[in-house]
Amino acid sequence: MIKVNDKHLIKGVDYKKYEKTVKEIHEMIHEKSGPGNDFLGWLNYPTMYDRVEFEAIKKYAKYVRDNFEVLVVCGIGGSYLGARAAIEALRGLHSQDKLEIIFLGQTFSSDYTYEVLDYIKDKKFAVNVISKSGTTTETSIAFRLLRSLLEKKLGVEGARKAIFATTDKERGALKTLATNEGYPTFVLPGDIGGRYSVFTAVGLFPIACAGLNIDQLMLGALQAQKDTANPSLFDNEAYKYAVIRFDQKRQQKSVELFVTYEPKLVQLGEWFKQLYGESEGKDGKGLFPTSATFSTDLHSLGQFIQDGSKCLFETIVHFEKANHDVEIPSDKLDLDGLNYLAGKNLNYVNEQAFKGTLEAHEKSGQVPNVVLEVEKLDEYTLGYMFYFFMKACAMSAYLLKVNPFNQPGVEIYKKNMFHLLGKKGY
Repeated sequence: MIKVNDKHLIKGVDYKKYEKTVKEIHEMIHEKSGPGNDFLGWLNYPTMYDRVEFEAIKKYAKYVRDNFEVLVVCGIGGSYLGARAAIEALRGLHSQDKLEIIFLGQTFSSDYTYEVLDYIKDKKFAVNVISKSGTTTETSIAFRLLRSLLEKKLGVEGARKAIFATTDKERGALKTLATNEGYPTFVLPGDIGGRYSVFTAVGLFPIACAGLNIDQLMLGALQAQKDTANPSLFDNEAYKYAVIRFDQKRQQKSVELFVTYEPKLVQLGEWFKQLYGESEGKDGKGLFPTSATFSTDLHSLGQFIQDGSKCLFETIVHFEKANHDVEIPSDKLDLDGLNYLAGKNLNYVNEQAFKGTLEAHEKSGQVPNVVLEVEKLDEYTLGYMFYFFMKACAMSAYLLKVNPFNQPGVEIYKKNMFHLLGKKGY
């Protein structure tokens, strides 16, 4: 499903020297014996997920689609990025689907929060609040506001039928509230961290509410689980990609630029940045993950990539087929000089932009490029991609000798913020 094309790296990778280490790390991952091993629940999740809950997700998603105009997904980080990436990638940025999906709880911005609340106040909306603890500050504030608005509109009993909670199975503030109020509740397993949770109800419920096929998403993930279970570096594309990343770091590259040629994949880039940034950025180690959309960003970042400091390499996700296409018309006056493209499809132009940019960056700019070749974009493929990147991330982080599943640095800003806000104990 994903072919790693390493022919555009400036210096090739000697995979042989990594073969033994990769096999050892593979065994450590699958035996769950490495640092953070208690958060490897995602590893076999496409095989072991709860089928009863899966059917409940589809049932309640249909209920939301049949009874509401808007679903507000209330979460931050891994509690919303996977779902948002999938929904925008598969529905596009201007979906005409009957259910609108809006995201809240990922910011302290008063302007953004006000605008969302003002927009939905006269609409029939439901809320999916997502938090393992129920005390994440951004999400909890937003949920207070949403719950208050719902209860004013529908009354307490009506609000209970419009709120869906995804949280810990047994404990936490949100679990307690959901039990007390009788909200339909889905489980975020205790052995799966937020950035690895897209295949749990965290991702599946919003994705199903968006009218997308979560059966196909999970089948794609299952195929990726099978394909990446091979301990051989030479037969495992996810491990090959992980080794390329590690090798680029050893060649003094400090930045990985994740590139797509589709605006609807911007949020996939955001998901990628969180996955790799939180998993690898520890102990003074890790690549800085960032993202760009071409050809758009060629008119802003393009100059730096081509001629700037040689701190980065590019990872390009390249789809061989477009889902839709547009033919370029002829114009009688041809004042813009584009008649040489008349009759050609826009995807053909995009493809030539990809090829021309790849050559320019590699040959003239001396920027290493790795191309992840994918046939097309659909639920099955996206499920495969999500799992592929998670497995590659685990391997990549262990190659760096860091724990892929914790995020100790995230807590520091919170402590400072709580102190400034006057929270007791800080």
